[in-house]
Amino acid sequence: MPATASQVLVGLKNRLATISGLKAFSYQPSQIIAPPYGFPIINQVNYHRAMGGGLVVYDCVVYVITGRWADDRANADIDDYLAYSGAKSIRAAIEADETLGGVTQSLTVATATDITALAQADAEFLQIATQVTVNG
Repeated sequence: MPATASQVLVGLKNRLATISGLKAFSYQPSQIIAPPYGFPIINQVNYHRAMGGGLVVYDCVVYVITGRWADDRANADIDDYLAYSGAKSIRAAIEADETLGGVTQSLTVATATDITALAQADAEFLQIATQVTVNG
């Protein structure tokens, strides 16, 4: 039986929680909290990837908010979050358990697609968006 959307989101949150110093959520917080923090969202669910609904594919984006846009530390942390490996690597943390605790078949961190400003409450924050494909 494929993983549920909630299982995928919680599993991705649990992987983010392994990143040193990063607060992790299974949903987008309603307001900016003290960075750094991260959360996943599901962009699309692809059904019928195998006969009888045996494989459901979740196209997800994992967002990491590093800090204020103009903050030197937030910008310096980008290298660590985008690294292939290391204690703050988004890719390494997520792919360290491709089954998300045994609820999925596999996953792939495909790309870091968007490093942009997130505007909220008259401030701009630096965010990294990472594409993740989860084979439920």
